[in-house]
Amino acid sequence: MQRSVALRLSAASAAMAVAAAVGVVLSMPEASAATGTATGFATQNGGTTGGAGGQTVRATTGTAIHAALCGRASSSTPITIEVEGTINHANTAKVSGASCNTAAGVIELKQISNVTIVGVGSGAVFDQLGIHIREASNIIIQNVTIKNVKKSGSPTSNGGDAIGMESGVRNVWVDHTSLEASGGESEGFDGLFDMKDNTQYVTLSYSTLRNSGRGGLVGSSETDVSNSYITFHHNLYQNIDSRAPLLRGGVAHMYNNHYVSLNESGINSRAGARAKVDNNYFEDSKDVLGTFYTDAAGYWQVGGNVFDNVTWSAPGTDNKPAGPNPQSNTTVSIPYAYTLDSAACVPDVVSRTAGAGKGLQVSNGSCTVQSPTPTPSTPPTSSTPTPTASPTSGPSQPSGTNLSIGAGSDGSSKADGTSYGNVRDGDLNTYWSPAGSTGAVSIKWGSATSVSKVSIREAAGSAGAIGAWKLINGDTGAVLTSGSGAGAITFPRTSLSKVTFEITGSTGTPKVAEFETYA
Repeated sequence: MQRSVALRLSAASAAMAVAAAVGVVLSMPEASAATGTATGFATQNGGTTGGAGGQTVRATTGTAIHAALCGRASSSTPITIEVEGTINHANTAKVSGASCNTAAGVIELKQISNVTIVGVGSGAVFDQLGIHIREASNIIIQNVTIKNVKKSGSPTSNGGDAIGMESGVRNVWVDHTSLEASGGESEGFDGLFDMKDNTQYVTLSYSTLRNSGRGGLVGSSETDVSNSYITFHHNLYQNIDSRAPLLRGGVAHMYNNHYVSLNESGINSRAGARAKVDNNYFEDSKDVLGTFYTDAAGYWQVGGNVFDNVTWSAPGTDNKPAGPNPQSNTTVSIPYAYTLDSAACVPDVVSRTAGAGKGLQVSNGSCTVQSPTPTPSTPPTSSTPTPTASPTSGPSQPSGTNLSIGAGSDGSSKADGTSYGNVRDGDLNTYWSPAGSTGAVSIKWGSATSVSKVSIREAAGSAGAIGAWKLINGDTGAVLTSGSGAGAITFPRTSLSKVTFEITGSTGTPKVAEFETYA
């Protein structure tokens, strides 16, 4: 039996009506808010694109997430749900509809497809409430924190799994998430990332899994061997007793992960499973690879790994560690392209990229951290010329393509009769005003976009009203630059999916006619 982890913590119209009631905000169709593209086995079997190409919805409660799913035309209509705030039992109710099958106390992605859930703004935290994926396909979960989900005690959710998948699930990409518990089974917790009952083509990337008795499993029993084609890369497993992960049957690929304080065992390949284990860094841990707690052998192919202060137990009938000198006992063919970071730099790269709220940074495969490659998109063909704003005279006005045209926008409370969209319509006769003397308006894109210049153009008759301001990276909250007065703003070239102009002081009523952005 496995010990509990020792705690190391210091302490339709109907659908539209439902949406309105729970506070979900609907926007016009636009590209997926998720950044980058899927990697690993999630790229196979037709690929994983989530809600790309569908409507984007903002939700601040679990009920709103369910309402967004239930408000779709069908269970396969693409949708991106941008989540901000804390999702918990108190604000997560069941919502009914023909395009959904939800339940209270859990985010239920059941019998649906083509969905992206992505944390935005100040972040998304699923507190004691898990995400359950069942009989579903083409799902992306990105940039969220899920913590302290319990299977016993109070409250309970999702069988104790932070993210759990089962029953014919296909093509799931989980990226830049923080999955956390506060103990083991005796404290009421189960797995952080579990797959069972015929789940295939899944990638877990750039995520942290911490403080749990069980990291996760692939297959719920020695006979549940239909789960396969799982990739784990650039993840941090820290203070985990076992199951990092547990594999029963199938094929898995682990590369460039950092494993720290695996207290009892790590990658447990059994019941015929085959694991390819490339360029990982194992540190201060025990029995990080092998077949454990069973006589049903599993297999592995190893290369380029670092074993730093790793101890190995003696082999026995139900205990077959791969060390102290791990050697391959099978070969595993990987069908997708990937580039390996050197194992020596994995702790640094993973510390800078893994988890929610890290700006969705990734490795370039050469131990260098960078912004993710933007999701490629093809603009629609149209016979209507793209509108452009009349240029302001003077050398300070940026030249080139105004990237705000065709983008999205949002902001803080607006004055009556104004619109966020007026700052990106190419028309100097329309404008946005905050409800008071201060406020913020943003330009956003469906994928990361490089920007180095902004032009804030005031409406006629209001020139000089804008006083102090800050320009903010909407992905990370970092201040790009600050100043006073409208006009051209230059800053270091930054790849982001949202940029916010925050007015912190003004004289009179500020009116932003155009919020232009340039590469």
